[in-house]
Amino acid sequence: MSDAPSHDTAFVRDAMLPPAPAPASSAGPLGWLRRNLFSSWLNAALTLLSLALVAWLLAAVLPWIVHSSWTVSSLSECRAQIKEAYGPEASGACWAVIRERWAQLIFGFYPSELYWRPILAFGIALGGMAPVLFPGVPRKVLYLSVAAPFLVPWLLWGGTVWLPVAVALGFVLGCAAFRLVTPFGGAILGTIAAALVPVMWWFWLAGPASAQLQAVLPLGIEPVSSRSFGGFMLSVTIGVTAITLSLPFGILLALGRQSRMLIVKSICVGVIEFVRGVPLITLLFVAWLLLNYFMPPDTNFDIVLRVIIMVTLFASAYVAEVIRGGLAALPRGQYEAADALGLDYWKAQRLIIMPQALKISIPGIVSTFIGVFKDTTLVSIIGLLDPVGFSNSIRADVNWNGIVWELYGFIAALFFVFCFSMSRYSMYLERRLRTEHR
Repeated sequence: MSDAPSHDTAFVRDAMLPPAPAPASSAGPLGWLRRNLFSSWLNAALTLLSLALVAWLLAAVLPWIVHSSWTVSSLSECRAQIKEAYGPEASGACWAVIRERWAQLIFGFYPSELYWRPILAFGIALGGMAPVLFPGVPRKVLYLSVAAPFLVPWLLWGGTVWLPVAVALGFVLGCAAFRLVTPFGGAILGTIAAALVPVMWWFWLAGPASAQLQAVLPLGIEPVSSRSFGGFMLSVTIGVTAITLSLPFGILLALGRQSRMLIVKSICVGVIEFVRGVPLITLLFVAWLLLNYFMPPDTNFDIVLRVIIMVTLFASAYVAEVIRGGLAALPRGQYEAADALGLDYWKAQRLIIMPQALKISIPGIVSTFIGVFKDTTLVSIIGLLDPVGFSNSIRADVNWNGIVWELYGFIAALFFVFCFSMSRYSMYLERRLRTEHR
């Protein structure tokens, strides 16, 4: 009998083996640690040194946080309670000051029975920004976006309901002036009329008109003075308004700086360079002392509105330079493509140029917004009590004289929540608009 192999014997595998798991050293948590923290002897040394530093910080900070007091009414009682509970050498945080003064840190001197108004105003502002920030929001919410700029100030300051109606009417008059003047004087004269008519209405006619309507049909809510604003409500009011308004104004300034019209370009360059060359605190002093002198006689120009105008102007100048960088980064072919399609200037900017420039400028714009929001703490220098200003007044109280870390830690945590949220949204927006790898 022959020992030759049978013809049925297979020398090539006719079935796939199931995939084997990756080695433990290159997959899972162990693989992640090896790739990111222990990939070389230098990285391993730095990782161990960092872990030792973190352990030392936690050992120093955690007992201070855990050994805390929440129920006392003064710093001396807090220290006595901590020593009685944890030993004579123990030290801890006196979070009782946050429990006692949290309302002032959030709302300032706003009447406590009216807290629902700033809370509702903040909710309306978020709802109004939602269609702009997130694409999946129903389009019907855009009605709230249109109404929010008029509802939010009315809820915060109160007074007659006819004043925000009169302010909204100014925009209607501006649109009507543009449509009436453009057929006879061209787009430039129409734009000038659309800008001048609302300004004249707001400065000289809106107030008397709203007063007459209030006399005929009194509708309104209890007015609240700007001096009652404070805490994070003041910072959010100034910051959100300045951020919202500075983006469109910054776009206009950036386009004006690149304009071929000498007067427009000169004005935009002058505004940008002057504002960027002056510290924000100087502009706040201008808002506090000088801006009222440029208004018509007997005009009571609200201090918070003056500050909002200056902070918005400051932010607009920086946003304009960021957007100008985005415009400069676009290849010349994009402008030529817009010309080849026969688009006029504004359609080319709206459909082709500006979307790409804004996408490039997102990190710089968000960094500017974060800086503006943090700079709202400077208003304490001109007498407005933001969270930092309130912390100083709380520390001046004899019961809490000497407390520092608890107040500043609480304020820093709240600012971190707002700024970190803006940073995360910026990253989300960059990922959503990324097209080069699709």
